[in-house]
Amino acid sequence: MKIFPSSIYEFSLIDDQNETIERLNRRTENSDNLISKITNKSFIGKIDKNKFKIISSDIGKGAFCTLNGQINNKIGEVVVEINKPFKILLSILMLFPIVGFIIQLILKVEEFNPIFIIVILAQILILRFVFIEIAYKFLSKQSINKLSDVLDTEYIRKK
Repeated sequence: MKIFPSSIYEFSLIDDQNETIERLNRRTENSDNLISKITNKSFIGKIDKNKFKIISSDIGKGAFCTLNGQINNKIGEVVVEINKPFKILLSILMLFPIVGFIIQLILKVEEFNPIFIIVILAQILILRFVFIEIAYKFLSKQSINKLSDVLDTEYIRKK
């Protein structure tokens, strides 16, 4: 089981590789840091020859997913994953129930009850499989659709 979801997509281009990379360069704000900022471009990130690492430029939600990919002739591949700062924040959020349980054991606020372990596991599973999964599905789909529009793809499908 992976803690954080990721997806691999394969796409086919209508134009050739050079035109597509040039179009992506025009629509990407060049930056080494993958952080959201106000810009008139579609993406923020780095493009190096036929490889790219970008995020959507939407303020607030655009930095949630990173798009790492490469374009080879008419075929390309992109890996969509949660951005590293969000992974750290979500990991801390998933550790809160465990920390609370440890504090409760140390302070002996209540008598130990085995149901607490089930509650902790349920909280972690709900965070992972409900909140993180829904946010990832929604925001990764938006980023992939925007990338498909910018690259002018013939098709894009999950690998």
